[in-house]
Amino acid sequence: MFKQLTIFKFGLISASLAFLFFVIFQITPAWGEDDLLDMEIQQLNNQIQSQKQQLDSLAEKQKAYSQAIAAKQAEKMTLSSQLGLLETRVAKAESEIESTNLEINKTDLEARKISLDILDTNSRVDSQKEHISKLLRLMYKQNQVSALEVLLLNDSISEFLNQAKYLENANDELKNTLVKLQSDKDKLERAQLNIKDKRKELADLKNEMENQKSELEYQKSAKNSLLEETKSSESAYQDLLAKAKKEAQQTESEISNLERTIRDKMAQSSKDRLSSSDSTISWPVVGHVITATFHDPDYPFRRIIGEHSAIDIRAKQGSPLYAAADGYVARVKFDGSSAYAYIMIIHDNGLSTVYGHVSGVNVEADQYVTKGQRIGSTGGGPGMPGSGPFSTGSHLHFEVRKNGIPVNPLNYLNN
Repeated sequence: MFKQLTIFKFGLISASLAFLFFVIFQITPAWGEDDLLDMEIQQLNNQIQSQKQQLDSLAEKQKAYSQAIAAKQAEKMTLSSQLGLLETRVAKAESEIESTNLEINKTDLEARKISLDILDTNSRVDSQKEHISKLLRLMYKQNQVSALEVLLLNDSISEFLNQAKYLENANDELKNTLVKLQSDKDKLERAQLNIKDKRKELADLKNEMENQKSELEYQKSAKNSLLEETKSSESAYQDLLAKAKKEAQQTESEISNLERTIRDKMAQSSKDRLSSSDSTISWPVVGHVITATFHDPDYPFRRIIGEHSAIDIRAKQGSPLYAAADGYVARVKFDGSSAYAYIMIIHDNGLSTVYGHVSGVNVEADQYVTKGQRIGSTGGGPGMPGSGPFSTGSHLHFEVRKNGIPVNPLNYLNN
């Protein structure tokens, strides 16, 4: 009996020493992969901060470009001032591309850092699980011994109390490790969500980069078109300016008069099929990238043809053009030349739509069309059919009018 108790006591001492060594090694980190991981995370943090500083610097540059654009717009209307405005817009677009490229790099670094955080947290979670497993096995062994047996195995009450205190500490250690495990698992779940968001942000930024590159080409083509039209002659520019203003005024007057005339005829006609209660309209082209907003203060030809009473939607020359809603075609103005061309459709609820810079038509006046029906092709490329004397590049000029007055199309377009 004494021999069995001695062996059992020796087993308890061995288990205690094993636990002690285990705790020591858990507290003292080993130099190796974890340290390299921490160093890599720190390096990524430093790179991210550097990218942020560069982005702040570019933001200041873009602010200066915006101020320069405003100053150019306030200058007297000359060829030089108009070219200067377009050059500044080109420089701003190039700066925005550079900024987006930096943002892409920064987001990529942040995604890599999150990936390393996930590896680090996974490693710590696995370590804590192993720690818990060993603690539970040790406590299970201890619980197989009764208090009387522990007392008999120890030489004094003091040793017995130390043993009891040790068990209490082991229990506390288990609780603390469980709390830490849950905390790290929560952190891991958040990190996995974050990296998913970062990857989507990265894809969106790359798409924005492509849009900005297209916008840059718009600005360059506008400048090149102006140079081509005027041959750097101030007198030719002033002639072109007068022609553009006259054409814009004629178009506005024509559209307003047409709408009143057509609606009066429709009210007297039995063929009026417009009875929809839906006040929303669909996008007339594939893609929803807006290059100029309604009454856009930065519209480069604002002082030439007046307020921009539409939105410009990016579309390649010759892209399919669709009716935004059911209605009657009130006007088709297109002769195949580079003069401004458009299609106008009358809808229910006092609405009408105008599609400008068309390079081809598939409908004729007084024809009934349905939402989504192809009515023509987009244009707008400088010097191309339907573009008009001033154009910022291939796109659709899209107007929505309510009772004859231009309104913001975004208030009516469905998503």
